[in-house]
Amino acid sequence: MNSIKTIVSKIGGQSDSCGIYTAGSIEEKVLKYIIVKIKLKRVYEPYTEVDGVRVLVDRLWPRGIKKEDQRIDKWFKDVAPSNELRKWYNHDPEKFEAFNQKYRAEIEGAKALDELVDYIRQHKTVTLVFSSKEPKLNNAVVLSKIIEEHIA
Repeated sequence: MNSIKTIVSKIGGQSDSCGIYTAGSIEEKVLKYIIVKIKLKRVYEPYTEVDGVRVLVDRLWPRGIKKEDQRIDKWFKDVAPSNELRKWYNHDPEKFEAFNQKYRAEIEGAKALDELVDYIRQHKTVTLVFSSKEPKLNNAVVLSKIIEEHIA
């Protein structure tokens, strides 16, 4: 029930003393928040129709990839970790938990994160595209969890 209250408050709804929520066409607005599917994919993997909207979340454009050859709908480079954090982490699996915490601290409250979350809310399926060779220990993995927390 708390997650419903959170969603309703985000879309401007209010509950009366009986807990009944109102906010013109609330069902439509709530469904928009709930039915966003976020996927992850390396930029070097081919585009497929099930990708939906593809969002590049790296600060640097991926090596060996021409912009005109890739289907990238939007590039949110400002949501990527800072150069200092990226270089410190250097895809070292032993540093991933610390990277996760530092990246969260760096991105929380950032205007770029709010813009990305708003953009994602406009689509049913979004694929966060990244260039890391490590599919489970990268910034896109952390970012997807942060986005899900903001949408829920």
